[in-house]
Amino acid sequence: MMREPTLHEVTITSGFWRDRQNLNAAQAIFYQWQKLEATRCIDNFRIAAGLISGFREGFFFSDSDAYKWLDAASRIMFHYKDPQLIKLVDDFIDLLAKAQQSDGYLYTYNQIQFPRQRWVDLQVEHEFYCLGHLIEAAVSHYETTAETKLLSIAQKAADLLVKEFADSTPEYTDGHEEIEIALIKLWKATDRIEYLSLAKTFVERRGTIKLFPLKMLSQVLDSNRRMNLVAKMRQAWLREHPDHKTFKLPERNKNVVPFWAVPRFVVNALSGKYNQQHKPVADQKKAEGHSVRFCYLKTAETMLAQIPGQENRIQPLREIWTQMVTRRMYVTGGIGSLPLSEGFGRDYELDPEVAYAETCAALGSMFWSHEMANLTGEAPFEDLFEWQLYNAASVGIARDGCSYFYNNPLTSHGTINRAEWYDVPCCPSNLSRVWASLGKHVCSFDHSEIRINQFFSSKINIDSQRQIFLHIDSELPWGNQVKLRFDMEKPAPYDLIMRLPAWADGCSVLLNGEVIIVHLSSSLPGSPSANGLDFFAARWMRLSRSFNPDDEIVLIFDMPVRLIKQDRRLPKCGGKYAVARGPIVYCLESVDNSKDIMSVKVNAESLKSFCDATLMDGTWVIRGLDISGEPITFIPYMLWANRGKSQMTVFVK
Repeated sequence: MMREPTLHEVTITSGFWRDRQNLNAAQAIFYQWQKLEATRCIDNFRIAAGLISGFREGFFFSDSDAYKWLDAASRIMFHYKDPQLIKLVDDFIDLLAKAQQSDGYLYTYNQIQFPRQRWVDLQVEHEFYCLGHLIEAAVSHYETTAETKLLSIAQKAADLLVKEFADSTPEYTDGHEEIEIALIKLWKATDRIEYLSLAKTFVERRGTIKLFPLKMLSQVLDSNRRMNLVAKMRQAWLREHPDHKTFKLPERNKNVVPFWAVPRFVVNALSGKYNQQHKPVADQKKAEGHSVRFCYLKTAETMLAQIPGQENRIQPLREIWTQMVTRRMYVTGGIGSLPLSEGFGRDYELDPEVAYAETCAALGSMFWSHEMANLTGEAPFEDLFEWQLYNAASVGIARDGCSYFYNNPLTSHGTINRAEWYDVPCCPSNLSRVWASLGKHVCSFDHSEIRINQFFSSKINIDSQRQIFLHIDSELPWGNQVKLRFDMEKPAPYDLIMRLPAWADGCSVLLNGEVIIVHLSSSLPGSPSANGLDFFAARWMRLSRSFNPDDEIVLIFDMPVRLIKQDRRLPKCGGKYAVARGPIVYCLESVDNSKDIMSVKVNAESLKSFCDATLMDGTWVIRGLDISGEPITFIPYMLWANRGKSQMTVFVK
């Protein structure tokens, strides 16, 4: 069975993603640490450790933001040996060791504000969620450094969870899934079967809490009581410390929140749909509730399905993935159409202005698709991973790495802008940890097969003993050529399997300069898609032969400008078109266009793609004419709002 590579085996070497990894390592990760310090998120751990006095700041789940930063930093410093970053990581690990209680408990909200309380209001306050991100950070740090100090901290916390909850009732499942993924990863890192067992238990207990609406209401009221008490204590503390300076966050974006959003959120929360507690997991057939939580749950389920004896999970997972992709996903790959609920609406309820489409939701969907690809070996899952990476996820970070989007509408009338930071800054470090580990997504391989999943310029260590390497030189997402070159001393037989993306109209394959015929897998049966995308058209190209040293395979993709028609049932964009080329969705931004961008009727034959060296230090744009002959300019959706507030829309007539 093919496996994914480790970070040790793949290095992103150049091109689009190397530039972004450089930005991640040189700018974003340090900026995020500065904001965590400025908002006193890190001070919370110092207070818990008894190193300083003060008042805890931030939401009850803010520990997780620091853990995701630690996860991202651990992945980054594997390829970027920055002494400053290494010291920050080492010092933070030392701080966590001091803040952790002797039995493994680590949750600063309770440790500081309610030292006699634990595991309180789990459907609301996310203790397990926070520990999950601690564990994921520890596994990443162990994989990249082989050091065990952070892993030991995580294992102490996990051992406490096993002790407390292996035989507990369904009430002790967290309201925000994440611990399940983390425990499975910890099992893989340590071979401790009790971690896998607890992850499986948490998944299978979900949706079985009796009288859930009453218990959820009780927890919401109690959590609010606790927060109000903390607010009063904070005001008293501030009166005693008048010189204390509070970090002021930027003004929040004025999101479109329809009148019906509040009652629907209340119904979703009390029914259990919001956090996937409305019915047992095996009976959940639709993408429902908070979109990040849903995707984290499905990621954990898919990881479990990869274990022998769990094969019965595969088909239900495939069906619910299909339902999400074809009926409840925007053309950018964004998911979650409901504000407040931050989650899925009904089928075809994909309003581009109301769209929440949280950055973390796209990342969660990518985690799930990646595990589905590991499970099935099917190309559509890799296709969606790529589409969301370029569009719904990467729109979440600005070109300078220092401002972010939390939610990502597909149409804006000028009220949305990137923010320097958020009161819930979950997305920045989540995106950073994905960018830092893209090498693991390039390929899968074993002793006889190499499957190229993503076309990132990279160097892959296929076989250390035989010194077999594969170099990928990719022009994507702008150019249409990808070169693969074998670097080895002796010939070696392999089945080289390369993805033919659904966005490509075709592909020419050359071996050492000569056009060759490759075997194409059949496309999978799919369903009509509301967003106009057909990921089921993605296939595999197979080239089986004995490869010689310096053999070069060149892929030349057909990448025309495409108009992607939206289902007429979609609100406000039904029957309209999105413009795309290759894996990139484009948009109109008012700063580039003199006319009302919301009413553009495009002349499709006029659209041409090229690099504008004067735009944002060189950007591939699509230019053409509307039907009246007036020029129009489309920029990549992921780059909008990099020049201040402006109107934007993905859709044209």
